Amino acid sequence: MQYLKVTAEEGVAVVTIDRPPVNALNRQVMAELDQALEAVKTDAAVKVVILTGGGSFAFVAGADVKEIASLSSGREAAEVAARGQAVMTKIQRLGKPVIAAINGHALGGGCEISMACHIRILKDTARMGQTESNLGIIPGYGGTQRLPRLIPVADALRLLILGTQIPGADALQLGLVNKLSKDGESLNDAKTLARQLGKRAPIATRLILEVVDEGLNTDIDHGLAAEIRAFVQVLKTEDAAEGIQAFFQKRPAEFKGK
Repeated sequence: MQYLKVTAEEGVAVVTIDRPPVNALNRQVMAELDQALEAVKTDAAVKVVILTGGGSFAFVAGADVKEIASLSSGREAAEVAARGQAVMTKIQRLGKPVIAAINGHALGGGCEISMACHIRILKDTARMGQTESNLGIIPGYGGTQRLPRLIPVADALRLLILGTQIPGADALQLGLVNKLSKDGESLNDAKTLARQLGKRAPIATRLILEVVDEGLNTDIDHGLAAEIRAFVQVLKTEDAAEGIQAFFQKRPAEFKGK
């Protein structure tokens, strides 16, 4: 892959988008990201995934504006947006925790990638935002849908319409990110959390991710029904037997994902 680097250690895969100078998204980057996500999804040794950007200035500072300007038809624009949305949905429904280690500015498509992740850790001096309206356009990779699901709707509308770049402290206060990190520490902080998550029961983790995702996209009655199905399913696993036995024996559980 030309613009992506994938490394794995201790059950944690780090996927780095590295397209200097600002890691802008184009069709090739998105295709490579899709390929990398599929690889870590099917790798049983990988328990947690971290997405980050190369360099220290930007996580991803948006889409490639030249490529957007070159779109020649509504059909081509729809195809590009649909492919991008499919990649974001793959992140969200990977079946493994995905942490965004936001090492620099996350604007436009970069903000959309981070919002598709389950947990976001932001460099304290970095900014986030759906800035597309500054170009007279709107987000195309899910920004109008995920932002108001993460923060209050009125705030999301204000930020989307104004194309605001949100400082780290404001992003934390709004609930757009989970933690702020010192300069150069976002990836290390993400790895520390990833190792903790990786010790959890993999099947239970996957089912939690699936049920929460399903519940957020339906009414509470259907969400509760999904929880019951998952509860019954997880009780049949070897990990559940191990966890319960470890509890009674007052020892740490050793989960194997079975």
